[in-house]
Amino acid sequence: MTTNNNLGIWMDHSIANLIDINSKKESYSIVSEFTSETQEEASNRSESLMHNKRQQMHKEFYDKIGAQILKHNHVLLFGPTNAKVELHNYLKKDSHFKNIKIDIEASDNITDNEQIAFVKKHFKNK
Repeated sequence: MTTNNNLGIWMDHSIANLIDINSKKESYSIVSEFTSETQEEASNRSESLMHNKRQQMHKEFYDKIGAQILKHNHVLLFGPTNAKVELHNYLKKDSHFKNIKIDIEASDNITDNEQIAFVKKHFKNK
């Protein structure tokens, strides 16, 4: 079920703020389960366990975001870390996302209102 809306996603490895400027509820968040406590607990057991736990939880995080991306034709991934690139690479491996245009842009840690303005400006220029 694809619609013609655009979606902006400001993200780092801990949270993704999804911004749909065509929706009444303009933005909402998806939070990663891989917290610093989870990382510390896993690393206290073993480095290998921590690595596997991180990969598993990033996959779950990316799957939740991907489920929302499937509802759109054009997506902007932006944020201060390489999480946006990791998500893009993850999605490229899945044929469900092949017809969705995905743009990637770097941005700083910015406020919610700045994120909304960033998304509006990006799609206004498209």
